[in-house]
Amino acid sequence: MRAKRLITILLIACLAGAGLAAVAAHAIELGDILKVAGVAFLVSQYDDEIDSFITSGLGEREAAAQGATKVVPILSLGRGGYIGAAQVVGNPENVQRVKAVVQVEGRFGSGRAQILVPVTTDQASGSPDRAKGVGVSAVIELKV
Repeated sequence: MRAKRLITILLIACLAGAGLAAVAAHAIELGDILKVAGVAFLVSQYDDEIDSFITSGLGEREAAAQGATKVVPILSLGRGGYIGAAQVVGNPENVQRVKAVVQVEGRFGSGRAQILVPVTTDQASGSPDRAKGVGVSAVIELKV
């Protein structure tokens, strides 16, 4: 259990480091490319460890999600890049179909809206197919 927590903490540190590297290299846009690829790779490689970390962290606070869970990348609609990871929750059949979470942001007056939609595709373009019966229970986000 301790090893999994250490791996998860290191993964989160790597995600944060990738975000800092992307900001430093933004002038040539290479950082954005590396960040998109890095986040996608890390989420796909460590999805089970991230899921366990989130589930145990919420469980310690008696707030664990009820149902099947899975960690998938977050896609930013409009920017088209991976910007983090989200844990989705629902019945096992529906959760299995989820490939990503699409994030849509908007402003209204002095407020801001952030909408997170579980989808069955790993692309943010077009009109992604919403995964019915699945919600988002946690988010790991990188600041661009």
